[in-house]
Amino acid sequence: MAPPNPNPNLLTLVLLLLCLSTSASEVNPFTSRAATIRYWNRKVPNNAPHPPFLLALLSPLPITTSTSSLSSLFSPSFCLSARLLCPNTSTTTLSQSSPNSRFDSYSSQNFTNYATSATHGTSSFSTYSPDDNIPVDTFRRYGRDATAHNSSFSSYSPDANVGTDNFTSYAASATAGSAGFTSYADSDNVPNLKFTSYGDRSNGLHHTFTSYSAETNSGDQSFKSYAKNSNGVPTTFTSYARDSNVIGSGFSNYGEGGNGATDGFSNYGFNGNQPENNFNNYASGSNAASDTFNSYREGSNVGDDTFTSYDKDANAGSAGFETYGKSYNPSSDTFKSYGEGDNPNHQITFKTYFQEDNVTFKGYANSGVTFQDYNKSMWASNSTVAKINNKWVVEPGKFFRETELREGNVMPMPDVKEKMPVRSFLPRSIVARIPFEPETVKSLFGLEQDTALAKAVDDTIGDCRRAPSQGETKRCATSAEDMIDFAVEMLGNDIVVRSTESPNGSGGPIMIGKVKGINGGKVTRSVSCRQSLFPYMVYYCHSVPKVRVYEAEILAVETKEKINRGVAICHLDTSDWSPSHGAFVALGGKPGQIEVCHWIFNGDMTWAVSDRS
Repeated sequence: MAPPNPNPNLLTLVLLLLCLSTSASEVNPFTSRAATIRYWNRKVPNNAPHPPFLLALLSPLPITTSTSSLSSLFSPSFCLSARLLCPNTSTTTLSQSSPNSRFDSYSSQNFTNYATSATHGTSSFSTYSPDDNIPVDTFRRYGRDATAHNSSFSSYSPDANVGTDNFTSYAASATAGSAGFTSYADSDNVPNLKFTSYGDRSNGLHHTFTSYSAETNSGDQSFKSYAKNSNGVPTTFTSYARDSNVIGSGFSNYGEGGNGATDGFSNYGFNGNQPENNFNNYASGSNAASDTFNSYREGSNVGDDTFTSYDKDANAGSAGFETYGKSYNPSSDTFKSYGEGDNPNHQITFKTYFQEDNVTFKGYANSGVTFQDYNKSMWASNSTVAKINNKWVVEPGKFFRETELREGNVMPMPDVKEKMPVRSFLPRSIVARIPFEPETVKSLFGLEQDTALAKAVDDTIGDCRRAPSQGETKRCATSAEDMIDFAVEMLGNDIVVRSTESPNGSGGPIMIGKVKGINGGKVTRSVSCRQSLFPYMVYYCHSVPKVRVYEAEILAVETKEKINRGVAICHLDTSDWSPSHGAFVALGGKPGQIEVCHWIFNGDMTWAVSDRS
């Protein structure tokens, strides 16, 4: 008797259960992640293990998601399940106007009104939106029209990532009392910051602002008005954009039209790296004011700076400017107006103005202005430069020579921590349907214009469209499959991808342990890829010829215990590099004279041929 035919539906069910009953370490075959791994294996058939750092970037979405329409995909729930970078759509607005109140912590909500028309008493705001990811925060009014009221704001949006912050009005038209702001957007990453008005039209109000956007990374910021048209107010602004990296900043009005004010600005853009600073107006049109500005972009590294007007048309009083342009490396600086206008009784001093060939001073009053040191070149003596400590010029350990990669050597480790927000690739089947156009991407992800993430989309697509440099072959990989394709196209199909294991050891001394030269340290070529800021994962990849690639154990100096495993790449042909490249500042030499090595940062990666040594 013949055996009965198996039920096809039952057989399908059994096979499905077998596929789904895989161990936790295996990949569900019905996910986009599994589909990418299968594609990887077909394109690179060398049975090399798939590194966890790249597997973690693959999409967790089920394969069936790819058939959905784009308009139905990009909802908040989809962004969460796909691990994308999407704006917070759950923001609500609150209003609070109690004259005596304290807020300790507040996040992901807009604030309309706080301590308006308060009389006497004290109000304080401790922390607003700390450690948020893509916050879009608006604080409209704090302490407006208050009388004899003491208000304070301790911290606004610290350590935020890709944040868009707008503070509209603080202590406007307030009388007597005090207003203090301790910290605004310090240590933010790629922010878009706006502060519209602080203490404008106030009377006898004591203003202090301690820190605005200190140690921020990239992004844009603006401060529109501080103590404008105020009467008899002592104002102090301690620090603006201190220790910031590649920031675009603008300060529009400080003490304009003030009467009997005592204005003090301690430092603007101190120790910044490649800043683009624009200060439009300081105490113009003021009456009987005492104004001081201690430091503008001192210790900064290159950049582009403009100071438009200082004490223009001011009447009586005094003004002093301590130091302008005492930079570590020369920048493009313009000072357009100092003490100009009808101010016969005004006494103005300018202590030190450092000038290079690309620095100009366009106008100052013919009388009442005293210059102590003008057109003084800080580059005239090495002793002057040595006194300045700019951490941005070349971070210790960022570049090094090949001979330093030897066992037992102690050397500084730069900060190799990836500062980009966590995201995943989208499946190629979805990405292929998204036009790589700024307006389309912003519309699809619900990004409002003039927000930090919207600007990042513009910058990333602009960078991807930029023509390659001489000898460069580049591609922006918008999916994992794109990256694999480019690496195979450049290097062949017997390749391996590597990255530094973790950020451990960053910013301090390390000891080099065992060192392995890939392919025995032979000259090769590689494809290096770095993250770009975008709602989904995008990598900027380019082919790098004539390099040697190394893997090195990184040890703690004191205990000699292994704390990390680093990947370093040494560029052997630097002949096309700029003579002002940071590598030559740090190591000496000129283009083509020396090789230059650096670590592959955690989160970035380099592809090279498989190690056959």
